[in-house]
Amino acid sequence: MQTTNKHKNKTVVRSMDLLQLFLTYPKLNISEMAKLSGIPKTSVLRMIGSLEEMGFLKKDREGSYSLGLLFLQYGNLVAERLDIRHIALPVMQQLRDDIQEAIHLVLRDGDECIYIEKLDTDHPVRLFTKIGRKAPLYAGASSRIILAFMPELEREEYLEATELQPIASGTITDKAELRQTLERSRHEGYSFSRSELENYTAELSAPIFDHTGQIVAALSAAGLEVQFEEERIAELVLDVQQAANEISRRLGCTRPVPVAVHSR
Repeated sequence: MQTTNKHKNKTVVRSMDLLQLFLTYPKLNISEMAKLSGIPKTSVLRMIGSLEEMGFLKKDREGSYSLGLLFLQYGNLVAERLDIRHIALPVMQQLRDDIQEAIHLVLRDGDECIYIEKLDTDHPVRLFTKIGRKAPLYAGASSRIILAFMPELEREEYLEATELQPIASGTITDKAELRQTLERSRHEGYSFSRSELENYTAELSAPIFDHTGQIVAALSAAGLEVQFEEERIAELVLDVQQAANEISRRLGCTRPVPVAVHSR
């Protein structure tokens, strides 16, 4: 019995490994899945048959597979249950219309953050991001503002345990510099990044707090670096902070929220 359970658990883990491939590759055939996962082709073929039968994957005429509609149903269900997304969306839409930049809503997911909502712009050349994208807590304005307002002990444990790897040309990889940046973000109530997750991009983010005063999300404006000129930053900071504070208020937050002092 125990051997049977171990075999089932291994099959489930391997099936998840196959499904994880589709987060990076929209379409794969059997050979590609076997090569990328390192799972024998015969095993892949067997597992894919079960995943297709259950609706997790679908096969096209050329024999390639992509994620099935079942994931769309699950994704919509999860999104429906994320109350903060519904609360934030009207505020995000107003902010996007006001500043004409892409607006993101970001939550913490362990030692990473995850983008759960995005509103794009009509710019002919714009930043490409997608819902479900993840980033480490130390890199990028949205991630870092969440890290900045985490409880001090938890933040220090994360910093001690994490190796800061360069992701793009502007990623902060020195822990002393990162700690100074986090302290400044806590004091000013916003975070700004240039070329930290992707070169030639910029992001400006402010924290969102719940009714207990704990940080629960980050709101950000993001785009190409050339669109975030120095003379425009002060105005953008106030716009993003005001929008984040409004979402916090709608979540029941009554704590004083740090606001940067800038002249428009």
